[in-house]
Amino acid sequence: MTIALLVAALLMGFFGSPHCLGMCGGLVTAFGLSMKDVSPAKRRALVATYHLGRLTSYALLGLIAGLIGITILKPLMMGNSTPRILLGLVLVFVGVTMLGAPFLTKLERFGMRFWQYLSPLRQKVFPLNTFPRALTAGLLWGFLPCGLVYGALLIAVVAHNPLSGAALMFVFGLGTIPMLVATHETVGWLRDKIGRFRLRQLNGAVMVISGFAVAVVPMVMANMHGSHGEMNHSSHAAMMSDMDSHDMSQMNHDMDMAEDMDHSMHDMSDESMDMNHHEHTEMMEHAQ
Repeated sequence: MTIALLVAALLMGFFGSPHCLGMCGGLVTAFGLSMKDVSPAKRRALVATYHLGRLTSYALLGLIAGLIGITILKPLMMGNSTPRILLGLVLVFVGVTMLGAPFLTKLERFGMRFWQYLSPLRQKVFPLNTFPRALTAGLLWGFLPCGLVYGALLIAVVAHNPLSGAALMFVFGLGTIPMLVATHETVGWLRDKIGRFRLRQLNGAVMVISGFAVAVVPMVMANMHGSHGEMNHSSHAAMMSDMDSHDMSQMNHDMDMAEDMDHSMHDMSDESMDMNHHEHTEMMEHAQ
């Protein structure tokens, strides 16, 4: 898991947090009303405690998602590019979801059944006037059905490591905290800025582009590198063939020259022998 993926999870939590207000706003209000009789200092400590419980639940869910990913997907991830392609596709899916596509609404409905099942246990944590109750409330809050959380869990599934999945979900939860702990005035300001500049949509578009880049660009680069390697190999083979042809021609030329020289030497030797024989004959005739 890279730093870029952790940053993506953090930004996903922050820019998606206006959606969290719709799902969690009522719960945060109920928590606040149950702490009206405690001191401001203890109230802040209780708020930090139930957010710690929520992030702990996210990390636990991320750990489980990572275990599922490494168990089910591991056979598909040995010695190939499947992990990178899956991560790219998940980033695209989550980005499109942040752009407004209702892909995870059915999963939210299924999660709502589990949330209703926890209703009797939720009632026992009120009022939130002690730290164990605040921590328990936060742990339960982490299981509130949320499409944004499910999208982050999909990324955790392909994180290749249970601890990486836990870390990713914890960082995602950190991104949601500013919107959920802000005062009413600050919440309004944050929602206005995020909505005016369409920061959630912008983040979704960035995730879509990043997903395509993660899944497609390495394959394109590999194909280009392969083609370049084949061209270099062909050029090298052609060059070697030319060099071999040139060497053979040169060798043939040298052999021809050697044969010509040999013939020349042989002819000169014959002529020398003829001249010696002729001179010897003349000397014999003169002696007689």
